[in-house]
Amino acid sequence: MRARKWLSSASATALLTAGVVFGTASSASAAPTGCTYQVSGLTASSFCSGGTGEHRVHVLQKHFLPDAGPILAVSDWAPVGSTATTRITPHTIVNVWVSTRG
Repeated sequence: MRARKWLSSASATALLTAGVVFGTASSASAAPTGCTYQVSGLTASSFCSGGTGEHRVHVLQKHFLPDAGPILAVSDWAPVGSTATTRITPHTIVNVWVSTRG
């Protein structure tokens, strides 16, 4: 009986410890934070100031000829602390957003 109680207690302690260890996210594994974008002239850019991983900027534009369809400009991935930049067209901007990974 004593061995069973000890085993049960040890199992509960191990599960609790695993939950604390794996449930605690460190800043080293944090996704990019503090992300902003900017559109200036024919250039769009994004910048993320914190976390780790990468980010990029997307710009959805509407062509002045409706049959031409939408225009999507996407930058390359850039690490946190660096600027991701892409060229855009002079058409109407519909939406701008930043994607992150890592």
